[in-house]
Amino acid sequence: MDDRGGGSFVAVRRVSPQGVDRSNTCQTTSAEAVAGSTAWLSCVCAQGTEDDSRPSFDLTPEQEDCLMRLQNRLDIAYDSSVPEHQESLLALWKAAFPEEELHGLISGQWKEMGWQGKDPSTDFRGGGFISLENLLYFAKNFPKSFQDLLRKQEGDRSMWEYPFAVAGVNITFMLIQMLDLEAVKPRTLVGATFLKFLSDNESAFNLLYCIAFALMDHLWLAMHASYMDFNAVMKLTRHQLEKELLEENITRLEELPSYAHLLGNS
Repeated sequence: MDDRGGGSFVAVRRVSPQGVDRSNTCQTTSAEAVAGSTAWLSCVCAQGTEDDSRPSFDLTPEQEDCLMRLQNRLDIAYDSSVPEHQESLLALWKAAFPEEELHGLISGQWKEMGWQGKDPSTDFRGGGFISLENLLYFAKNFPKSFQDLLRKQEGDRSMWEYPFAVAGVNITFMLIQMLDLEAVKPRTLVGATFLKFLSDNESAFNLLYCIAFALMDHLWLAMHASYMDFNAVMKLTRHQLEKELLEENITRLEELPSYAHLLGNS
């Protein structure tokens, strides 16, 4: 992949061990926004305001529990000193490159997966530990699609490709904003609709992530995109997902039209 001048991009979201302030979304600081010498921040959400007057949707007790469990996952920052996090990162490498031995958690080999540097933990700031969980779920549950996108093996590939892993972190970030998951209650119809899927399937966020990744790749190729078009592709991906989630007669995420891209039926 030609980096065309050494640029990089990564989403940024506030994640801390103390938890996320759910009164406002998409908060960033200048310190959190540093990701390489030149960085594009793929914050494709609308900025929240203190006097946000969007309506909220009432939830059933079951939906409240599901949302709380998911929000607890969102609050976990990636910590390279935690054994579980180390093991998950190693598992991701083994799923991605089963024939290649990794020389260390900090290694130039990580660039092969599309991380910005030798230490993937610096890129997880955008999505927290859940962004690693999303990638690992994708690798384990849809291995062919995961490998096709990782190695850019399917379709008429673009001359300028996106870095796989960092794109994955951006997709996690985009979904969190699209579904309004940091709010106490969903304030959009899309967010409220998603909670119905989540109450039926605890892995709904992971599955929607996989669908979103496959859709993003499909749109990337359809647009003949370059890395400068990444934000535009992400916005179009979000728009398409929102549209499909609100379609009538959709009772399972597997019924979304874009699920076909995940199965290679584009």
